[in-house]
Amino acid sequence: MSILFINGSPNKNGNTAGLAKDLLKGRDYDTLNLTDYRIGSYGQDFPDDQLGEVIGKIKEAEVIVIGSPLYWHNICGSVRNMLDRFYGLVEEGSLSGRRLYFLFQGAAPEKWMMEAGEYTMKRFAGLYGMEYAGMATNRSEAVRLSEKL
Repeated sequence: MSILFINGSPNKNGNTAGLAKDLLKGRDYDTLNLTDYRIGSYGQDFPDDQLGEVIGKIKEAEVIVIGSPLYWHNICGSVRNMLDRFYGLVEEGSLSGRRLYFLFQGAAPEKWMMEAGEYTMKRFAGLYGMEYAGMATNRSEAVRLSEKL
């Protein structure tokens, strides 16, 4: 089973990556740090845009884990930007057969913030045909969720 962890945090070894280690413990997986890729905003057209590379890696994976720190009450900008850019470039339902896990953590999140992030990921998974497998917001949830892998 091929697993891809997409880390939206600018801190490559921070809390978001730590949750991925808890979720994926004992499994081989590749990490894609979004901050290493140049991805323009929706509607922009840069000749050196690398979203195509990210999409290619996602299409190769059977399990996709998207991790985001909670910034300004929502998903971080690098993840949000990637999700926005999928629209129109990736055909609806074209990622069917894959499972999507979401890691979402922050220092003092409120319940509504976590619910909003999970709602976005559920909609993203559904639009592109992926099975949404769940969200972890702390270490114990990540360990519990790992049992579903």
